[in-house]
Amino acid sequence: MTERVALAYSGGLDTSVCIGWIAEETGAEVIAVAVDVGQGGEDLDVIRERALACGAVEAEVADAKDEFADEYCLPAIKANALYMDRYPLVSALSRPTIVKHLVAAAHKHNAGIVAHGCTGKGNDQVRFEAGISSLAPDLKCIAPVRDYAMTRDKAIAFCEDKNLPIATTKKSPYSIDQNVFGRAVETGFLEDIWNGPIEDVYEYTRNPATPREADEVVISFEAGVPVAIDGKKVTVLEAIQELNLRAGAHGVGRIDMVEDRLVGIKSREVYEAPGAIALITAHQELEAVTVERELARYKRQVEQRWGELVYDGLWFSPLKRALEGFINEANEHVTGDIRMTLQGGRAVVTGRKSASSLYDFNLATYDTGDTFDQSLSKGFIEIFGMSSKIAAKRDLQG
Repeated sequence: MTERVALAYSGGLDTSVCIGWIAEETGAEVIAVAVDVGQGGEDLDVIRERALACGAVEAEVADAKDEFADEYCLPAIKANALYMDRYPLVSALSRPTIVKHLVAAAHKHNAGIVAHGCTGKGNDQVRFEAGISSLAPDLKCIAPVRDYAMTRDKAIAFCEDKNLPIATTKKSPYSIDQNVFGRAVETGFLEDIWNGPIEDVYEYTRNPATPREADEVVISFEAGVPVAIDGKKVTVLEAIQELNLRAGAHGVGRIDMVEDRLVGIKSREVYEAPGAIALITAHQELEAVTVERELARYKRQVEQRWGELVYDGLWFSPLKRALEGFINEANEHVTGDIRMTLQGGRAVVTGRKSASSLYDFNLATYDTGDTFDQSLSKGFIEIFGMSSKIAAKRDLQG
């Protein structure tokens, strides 16, 4: 029986060439697997037909936009997930979504091998292969770009030699990965970290320096889930899409950073994630109103670790799964409305309202009606500072 390989297929040059390349290198039949996570571009049927025209024996396509939003983006919103306090895990979140469909297709078509188009230098190879090994330890992974030295010039030559139905002349100076949660741009002149990004780098956001009338938006949450915008019910996907447009119109969510890659190098990345940043900002503020102080403090530690695990490709790990249970519990009372102003590249919270609020006006006010017994503070401070006071006396005597 001829061996079969399930290939994560984007429809672009590299993965189109991978179909024939894998067949020549291994003698296997290739099943192409394309997953729509809101990256835009070509229709899935067009991508499917191209895969077959490039030599795939089967082509699976999946519209996973709602699945991606509900099962991957939403947990990141609940976790306020920002790798290195800035990056909302745009690419890292999409990889386990693709892996899940890739493994399902491999089992469906009796493929013993799965393949992807990642290089040996980035994070995505780890995300794919660690995810695959967690879901299906029996499957073998190959990466033609990494394992068979499939450079871009070799890919173009292969494409032209085989007369594959894909353009090889137009090449963006950037490496771009995008989905509904955001867009990642690297390489080209951006590799010199002194060079500032220019406007043609961006697609999801408009120049925040251009004067525009502010946009006020009210985002409603139930147990940490965005459920309405300006009073209109939305799915998680619709919330992200609408805020991509509205926050993106004001340049919200542009991020230019040097990040620590899993493989040990530092990499300059430019991201734009208007919907993600607007939703996480709103969610953080609603948590500030509804989550008890010690729980909120501990959750911030959990959020950082959760984000690191997802960035490092350990979406299906036991620790990430356990931390998510804590995060869901902590979101139990995160219900209410957040009003934000979108303008000049910023999403600024201007109002908060929640039936689960822990904010007590009568305790907080300095005016008449104050119910906070200030006489209790003197004794509290004495006890609270006692251990430090005792240590200070010892140190002064020494």
